[in-house]
Amino acid sequence: MNKTLFKNAYIITMNKSKQLFENGSLLVENDRIVKVGEVLPSDLSEDTEVIDCAGKIVMPGLINTHVHLSQQLGRGLADDVDLLTWLRERIWPYESSMSEEEQYISALACCIEMIKSGVTSFAESGGFHVNGLGKAVEEIGIRCALARSTMDSGEGLPLVWRESTDYTLNKQIEAYEKWNNKGNGRIKYWFAIRTIFNATDELLLRTKELADKYNTGIHMHIAEIPDEIDYVKSRTGGYSTVEYLSKIGFLDKNILGAHTVWLTDKEVDLFRLHNVKSSHNPAAAMRVLGFAKVPEMLKKGVVVSIGTDGAPCNNRMDMIDEMYLTALIHKGRTLNPKTTPAETIIEMATLNGAKTILQEDEIGSLEVGKKADLIIINPKSIGSMPLHDPVSTIVYSMHSTNVESTMCDGKWVMKDRKIKFVSEEDILNKVEHMAESIRKKAGIILPDRFPTIR
Repeated sequence: MNKTLFKNAYIITMNKSKQLFENGSLLVENDRIVKVGEVLPSDLSEDTEVIDCAGKIVMPGLINTHVHLSQQLGRGLADDVDLLTWLRERIWPYESSMSEEEQYISALACCIEMIKSGVTSFAESGGFHVNGLGKAVEEIGIRCALARSTMDSGEGLPLVWRESTDYTLNKQIEAYEKWNNKGNGRIKYWFAIRTIFNATDELLLRTKELADKYNTGIHMHIAEIPDEIDYVKSRTGGYSTVEYLSKIGFLDKNILGAHTVWLTDKEVDLFRLHNVKSSHNPAAAMRVLGFAKVPEMLKKGVVVSIGTDGAPCNNRMDMIDEMYLTALIHKGRTLNPKTTPAETIIEMATLNGAKTILQEDEIGSLEVGKKADLIIINPKSIGSMPLHDPVSTIVYSMHSTNVESTMCDGKWVMKDRKIKFVSEEDILNKVEHMAESIRKKAGIILPDRFPTIR
């Protein structure tokens, strides 16, 4: 029986009462939280690991609800270009040129970066070498809603990605049967649809049937750009993306819509009506997509969480940065300083994230009986002190370097800034070698931004 005691901590529980404990204690036994607030000497055993958190913050692990593991090695390949150039000339050629081993290393690198910014759970949007991605997540020790990218139509797709509806759905079922509940239940398998650009009605409806059959979710980019809305209107006789998905019976509580930037007020109401979840990715959205109606969605009761998106469209897989951006951009858009306050941002990154990946009963808050997914934040850095208001400081002043230790499923995945289950140095060396090799294989030539002497 393994026990870990966190004592003298400023504990942000995110329970139903949103309780905070100053100089509080929290006890973990194996993979579960067994005490929060006060822990008695009789609750401990001789071999209990004791962590003195004086001056530090203990809070739920952050949940990143939109990630592309297989794109990590493409960071920096598609900066300052429009979306179609981003897709068809840079990222699709790069990602489709990757082997399973290369996507495995990409996934490990991505997970390391997330862990170091306090992430204990994430939702993968879908890569093609799902076995490589799953292997990485199983080894690194965090929680994941794993998925395989699914497409059966669309222009400009690399040849190796062109699959029939039957084939791509059968691959999904195979992946579900192999990966769901792996890693002591840390890995849940979800179905995924890349975009409505790349999905026939048959794929949409059969995917929904399978997700319902297997009691799992669907991860899909929805209402991402105006071109998508125009495309759907031309294809459906005037319906926008969300209106059409509602019309065919696709929208439901197990749908995760990534980005959802171009929703009308009516479509926000449809999200609320069907309990569709939204992943807000502020950095990626500001690059080329636009500003999602996050305050409006939250006000109407839509569950909105936070995600980073992939490394080539954000460049930082850093949830601390995303929290900061989410808090600020909507104040600027609405000209209301009370919009998206710090406590709302933390809820979006924790409890709303858990709701988004359909694990609210297991994670997202520090409560007795829930999984021991938590982080220790050390605020003692020149960029975040003094600490007048810890909740506000996390959102507006902290950096990923303030995340000292990360625990998932009762096990340390990072302790004192050191990754536990893999060698970060070894992964860095492989990333450097593989990234350039894949770029050459894909035939991607980047422009010289300044006169370069070689």
